[in-house]
Amino acid sequence: MASPDKPSCIIVDDEEHARTTLRYALSKHAEWQVLAEFRNAASAREFLAAHVVDVVFLDIQMPKESGLELARTLATLARPPLIIFVTAFNAHAVDAFELHALDYLLKPFKADRFAQTLERAREMLAYTRQTDYAQVLNHFIDTTKPEPGQQTRTYVRQVVVRSIGEMESILLDQIYWMAAAGNYVELHLDKRVVLHRVPLSKLEEYLDPQQFLRVHRSVIVRTDQCAHLLVLGNGSYQLSLRCGDEVQVSKSYVANVRQALHECQKKSP
Repeated sequence: MASPDKPSCIIVDDEEHARTTLRYALSKHAEWQVLAEFRNAASAREFLAAHVVDVVFLDIQMPKESGLELARTLATLARPPLIIFVTAFNAHAVDAFELHALDYLLKPFKADRFAQTLERAREMLAYTRQTDYAQVLNHFIDTTKPEPGQQTRTYVRQVVVRSIGEMESILLDQIYWMAAAGNYVELHLDKRVVLHRVPLSKLEEYLDPQQFLRVHRSVIVRTDQCAHLLVLGNGSYQLSLRCGDEVQVSKSYVANVRQALHECQKKSP
């Protein structure tokens, strides 16, 4: 029987040694309780239909039904459990987890990374009470799962930002421009700036190039924000945006900026 004072979890992985590894890792954290283990999605779904579980440690690549397919089902529940994906996906795919503020364990994982995951899970359990986690989960699946016959994922339409006490879903249409800030990216919106924990270069891989334009090694702008390109006296360039901000433009990107300005002028009435 689950204890209301401890976060509960189940393990879903078709490989026995993977389930054993997770069970052993969790045994080192007495504040967590493992309710059950399953080798396939169907058994886990049946259990979850009858039990409330806080966290599901879910393998992605499983026979018959993948972890993503099970996650999509769970997102329809009135109170979906927090999903921690356990994956051997490559680094490019892992970036998607960060974009959507979901957590993951990359096989094989180390003890310190596992401890970090559990701590983030406890924080996110609080966040899920304040946001539509099911919507976040569904959007992650829609973004990372290719359409039949396609080899790549679609471009993202929103990102989910973790901050103290909440998760905020931000539509890309709300972002005027973005700038690199170390391992973070500054998202410049209307009258505020939000920090998102993902490098600018990684976020760029999920942006529609028809909607976003890199103008500097540390700056990407929304194309329809381009207003005027200024040539400064020292040979550098500056782009004025429709939102009123100004950003630096590298010489290597000037031609692309001029093309974007030309396209914007053609669309203007």
